[in-house]
Amino acid sequence: MTSTTRLTVAQALVRFLAAQYTERDGIRQRLIGATWGIFGHGNVAGIGQALVEYADDMPYHQGRNEQAMVHAAVGYARQSNRLSTHAVTTSIGPGATNLVTGAALATVNHLPVLLLPGDTFATRPADPVLQQLEVPYAGDVSVNDCLRPVSRYFDRVTRPEALIPAALQAMRVLTDPVETGAVTLALPQDVQAEAYDWPEEFFAERTWTVRRPGADPTELAEAVRAIRVARRPLLVAGGGVHHSRAEEALAEFAEATRIPVASTQAGKGSLRWDHPQDVGGVGHTGTATADELARTADLVIGVGTRYTDFTTASHTLFTGDGVRFLNLNIAPFDGHKLSGLPLIADARSGLQELTEALLMHEHRVPPAYVSEYTEDKERWEYRVDAAFEAEDPDIRPTQPQVLGALDELVDESDIVLNAAGSLPGDLHKLWRTRSRDQYHLEYGYSCMGYEIPAAIGVRLAAPDRPVWALVGDGTYLMMPTEIVTAVQEGIAIKVLLIQNHGYASIGGLSESVGGERFGTAYRYRSEDGQYTGAPLPVDLAANAASLGMRVLRAKTVRDLRAALAEARAADTPTCVYVETKTADTVSGAPPAQAWWDVPVAETATRSSAVKARELYERHVSTRRRHL
Repeated sequence: MTSTTRLTVAQALVRFLAAQYTERDGIRQRLIGATWGIFGHGNVAGIGQALVEYADDMPYHQGRNEQAMVHAAVGYARQSNRLSTHAVTTSIGPGATNLVTGAALATVNHLPVLLLPGDTFATRPADPVLQQLEVPYAGDVSVNDCLRPVSRYFDRVTRPEALIPAALQAMRVLTDPVETGAVTLALPQDVQAEAYDWPEEFFAERTWTVRRPGADPTELAEAVRAIRVARRPLLVAGGGVHHSRAEEALAEFAEATRIPVASTQAGKGSLRWDHPQDVGGVGHTGTATADELARTADLVIGVGTRYTDFTTASHTLFTGDGVRFLNLNIAPFDGHKLSGLPLIADARSGLQELTEALLMHEHRVPPAYVSEYTEDKERWEYRVDAAFEAEDPDIRPTQPQVLGALDELVDESDIVLNAAGSLPGDLHKLWRTRSRDQYHLEYGYSCMGYEIPAAIGVRLAAPDRPVWALVGDGTYLMMPTEIVTAVQEGIAIKVLLIQNHGYASIGGLSESVGGERFGTAYRYRSEDGQYTGAPLPVDLAANAASLGMRVLRAKTVRDLRAALAEARAADTPTCVYVETKTADTVSGAPPAQAWWDVPVAETATRSSAVKARELYERHVSTRRRHL
């Protein structure tokens, strides 16, 4: 007879989660490292009570905003190479719907996170309950159904015994390198507290193997043939290189073949910035070196990339005569993009197999090609130096000079996080990445507000490393709340807060597409009713200090260097606040080296929009469909 244990659904779930492990390359670790939670009537007596019951088995973190808790879990998961993540529990109503943005971010970026929102009563003893959304045409719909399209797996556990298959399916998806993303188990509040006799086998330790599939021999042979006949190949490293821990395999491939390696935002750092084959970021925010190679490549080898529009410059970048694509990807969906030759395999396994096969043929690209991209990269680095340099250290810095001051300070142990605004473009072009996981850009969803909570998650996964959240004023105002969490937990993140009085990135884009920077500045209204008056007297440094964070103010480049060094040495949460000036032609970041498609008004009376449309049509005419 099978032995059983009588527990509530919530207790059983927490106990089950504490017994789940992953294993890859012989390394075993917990799958669910902790649970974040904000409690309300929809989860306080269920999951809340269970977390108290099993406090020794399941660590708990108190959050301030439900979306931010998901960001923290995602940051932890990425730093853990997707082998470990956190769970997030909320009440019903706004607590649950606040999860949607975080869930979308996780799923877009293929990063695992487990969401446990409370739900309305399954038994419906009182209908509607507080915060219940009534849907006249469907009695089984709740606000949690908003999470369906942004989840890789969704289930509503309306009976205790349904938890067993639902929980097992949830673990399967979280640990699947192709399918992983947000996983949602919606938990009606009455079911959470209901008791059931659970088979003891449900609580036994389970180890989920994260697989490394190799390439199909036929696909591998075709890939080798394509590389051998190419005269100007370019490899584009995406986030899949990092997820697979394929950085060493990529370096061996590049050194063996001398093929240059460009990187997407997610893939930056796949090679160190000073590796001979690294040519920097590619696409709209890429380097001139990488983008020129992309324009003239006859073979593009995509490794672990989704080919977003920023990478392809909205399909205007890879335009060389006869250009073909070879896509090494663990996901068949991405492997077949751009009509490419698919090489469906784990990034590390696939690169190792390619390297071995090409070494047998002693294949390398022509020396003239190596000299070309090496010299071009040297010229680009001079431009980086010019953007970083501040001839007068007693003036207010530009944003690139802020990055230059940080670049002078950090070593391979530092981790730099960003997600949105003008910083991603500057970082992709200029940042000199020193280690495989130093560069943490969330650009799949480009979610303002991600940086501070994600930095907390990263620091929890890497407690002995300096973790920097690079935050503009627009992003800071979206979600500074988790500063309180960092202070409460003593999580020594470093926040570099850059004040430029508005949405600088979208303001520049607005100007380029005829929008005249409308609604993008943080300023008083002027007499004409527009936001063109004086900057608002908002003191974000004082705000950060009011939340408990130590704040260091920097007015000049000299001040900034000293403040950054002090912050890096700090063992408490510390913010460096700096106001930047508008970049000039000497110290500003180089402009975009490739286009990005943001449609411009086809008809307009204002000259700015008319001119922008003319330029837009010229760029659109260069778009290429790869069929």
